[in-house]
This record gives sequence, structure tokens and C-alpha cells, in this order.
Amino acid sequence: MRLHFLVALFLTTTLFAAQQKSTAKPPTHPAEASKPSASSALPSEETVNGFMQAMFGYQPDVTWKIQSIKPAEAAGLAEVDVLVSSPQGQQSNKFYVTPDGTHAVVGDIMPFGEHPFAETRRELEKSVTGPARGPANAAVTIVEFSDLQCPHCKEAQPALEQLLSSDKNVRLIFQNFPLPSHDWAAKAAAYADCTGRSSNDAFWKFISSVYDNQSQITAANADEKLSSLADQAGVKGAEMATCAAQPGTTSRVQASEAFGHSQDVTSTPTMFINGRKIPGGVPYEILKKLVDFAAKPQ
Repeated sequence: MRLHFLVALFLTTTLFAAQQKSTAKPPTHPAEASKPSASSALPSEETVNGFMQAMFGYQPDVTWKIQSIKPAEAAGLAEVDVLVSSPQGQQSNKFYVTPDGTHAVVGDIMPFGEHPFAETRRELEKSVTGPARGPANAAVTIVEFSDLQCPHCKEAQPALEQLLSSDKNVRLIFQNFPLPSHDWAAKAAAYADCTGRSSNDAFWKFISSVYDNQSQITAANADEKLSSLADQAGVKGAEMATCAAQPGTTSRVQASEAFGHSQDVTSTPTMFINGRKIPGGVPYEILKKLVDFAAKPQ
């Protein structure tokens, strides 16, 4: 599971416990554009930088870049996204500032009410585009945003496979979300997109083999390795390589990323179980409980 940097500051000196998205979110989507302006309540970049200096100034090898300062989903709060860098890597972090500018709050703002995940579930059902496994009318749908180069995504797969083999009333939908800090993830996403458009069965074999061969794939040999794995999955690797290089394929992968951003996905893997957001992989026992609970009438 990922650790927010202000929590990590008090718990550990290691800032980077999971794979994190390292670029700013795309421009405000329509739902955000309709919100009332709260610019008067937003902290300035100077104030945010001063706060970061006070928090991390004692670590000269830690730097940061403000990605965005904007009104939060919750009325009255300002949402601040900061990319923190250290020798261990990069981590995109989010915190919220109270209207009077005197306190920062760390953590996710969650939907509230008797059915807090219903709206997200409807948005996902309407907009998912990735390959799927399981019955279309399944009681539970899991949408997974994943990066084929991400070790944590690889670690999450056995629990998902066990769940799908033991529960036939679950549907899994895969959405590409390659992290820019990974040097061959975007290319793997393009191959995956092309493979999925060619054969749904081959797609699941392909991504499983990519996870299995992560340690052998590099930016230099990615085309050779991915093409070979596509061949083994049951499609023509040369055709997948040609498809992966097409602008249309890049656009589809970027659209999947933008969709993830619209659902506040910042790390991989991130799963949604009937709309309930689960950042990071979880053990099978917990995953099974979440799925069984989601299957019950709410």
C-alpha cells in the first residue's frame, strides 16, 4: 500500500513504499469545471513551497515540484498535489488545506452516504474500455488500473487469478495505466492494447507472461521481448509491433490513463470493486471478503 508523505514522515524515513504516478493530473474534467470558484481560498505556490521547506528542509537530497493547487471535491478545501523526489525515486502526494489556511489534512477524501460507491460504479460501467473476463451480468465487477512494468501489479495478480478461478460471478476489466517513471511500460501498454483488440483470450495470456518476464524486459529489448510474448499468447507478434507503433494505439492508451485520472487513480495497481476504490494489491482473503460483501444487496 502506498504511504502519504506526511504520514510517512512520522512513521518512516522511506518515502517510497509503492509505485506512484509521477506526472500532474490532466486538465480539470467537466465535473470539476462546474464547481464554484474557490480561488480566494487556495494557498499560493509560495505558501506551499514554504510548507514543504518546513517539512523536508532537513533532507537536502529531497526536492519537490508543485503539480497543482485547485479546489477539492469537498467544498471549502483546497487540494494540493506535489511531486516529491529523493534518491529512492519519485512519489506524487496529495494533501488538503483548510479554508482558513491554517491546517493541512493528509488522506483520501472519500464519498459519503448510505451508498458511497454508487456514483463511481455508474461512471466506471459507462466508461470502461479495456478487455474483460467473466460474465457481463456478474454481481461484482472489478476494474483494475495496472502498469505491466510495475512489480506491485505483478504481485497483485495471484490473488486476482485465485478469485476468478473460485468465483464465477466476478467480472474483471483491465485498464492500461503505464507510469512515466517506467521506461518500457507505455510500450507494453500499446502491445497489450493491440493484443486485446485482436483476441481477448490472447490478451490475458499476454499480460500474464509480461508480468512473469518483467525482470528480463528492458527498454532496449522491449520490442523483441513483447513481440515474442505476443506470439506465444496466440497472436502475430510482428502485427502487434506494427499496431503498437500507430498513433491510434497511443491515443487509446492515453485515453485509458486520462480515465484513470478522472477517477483519481495515482498509483498502480488500483482496483475498483463495484465502485469501491482499493489502492494497491490486497491478499486473497481480504479480496474475497470485499467481493463477497459487494455481491450482497446493499
